[in-house]
Amino acid sequence: MKKTINQLIQLQELMEAMAQQSATSTNGRLDQLKKAIDTYLEALPPDLGEQFIKLQKKHHIAIVPISNGTCTGCGMALPVSRVHAVRAATELHTCPNCARILYFPPKELPKRMAQKTRRFSGPAQAGLSRFSSPNLMLAHSTATSKEEIIAELAALMEKEGFINDSAALTEAALRREAIVSTALDHGLAFPHVRGVEGGGLTVAVATSKNGFKYDADATKLTRIVVFVVIPTAASAFYLKLLAGLAQTFQKKEARDKVVDLKDSDKLWKSMLALTKSTIL
Repeated sequence: MKKTINQLIQLQELMEAMAQQSATSTNGRLDQLKKAIDTYLEALPPDLGEQFIKLQKKHHIAIVPISNGTCTGCGMALPVSRVHAVRAATELHTCPNCARILYFPPKELPKRMAQKTRRFSGPAQAGLSRFSSPNLMLAHSTATSKEEIIAELAALMEKEGFINDSAALTEAALRREAIVSTALDHGLAFPHVRGVEGGGLTVAVATSKNGFKYDADATKLTRIVVFVVIPTAASAFYLKLLAGLAQTFQKKEARDKVVDLKDSDKLWKSMLALTKSTIL
């Protein structure tokens, strides 16, 4: 049964990657993703495949982890007997409230610290300020690989008190990357980890002046990396955030502007100005 659960998790990530491609208007890998999704669906029992598709259409996220004895999809506290049964993984179990399929993460995911998103005074503004802080900007990173830059941003999130375990966050992000790369066109990459509960979406941004190969077979260099931690319930909103960020960097002038900035405080101010009308 654990194999089936892993198949469902990977299927969900592939479907999310396809939605990500659509949200960012990049169609380069849609055929490849569609074939992979079809392959996973064909490997499942027909009734389970149908159940998964129905749940995905209704809730966007069909299979969710248990955290602190609750369904992370709807927030319902689960009976202790259901929690133990899900942990045993001898058969599939669903949430009695939202009907999503439940699972225990294969490894402990990091936790989001208490509602901590902004480190500066003043009223909340439109744009990135709702999800980030000046302390989560990293201008001119010297990282030369996705492993290094994800680890840098995860360490920054832990240092600034946004998450509790940067090593676990890095490992989870790289497991996600192993399913399908989050690198997109125009030198952008959007690594993320879903299921980080305890708060809202959190965004960290890094730029690389010279750029680097995000994947071994990459033909273009990545210069802007946006790392997002996502509570399960915010998964659908993440796509809206992603679409806004993709729109922000659609023009080369915007990409060049942030990449040229050497100071993280100036990067923050530039990100706020650029996303004011694209992230609402």
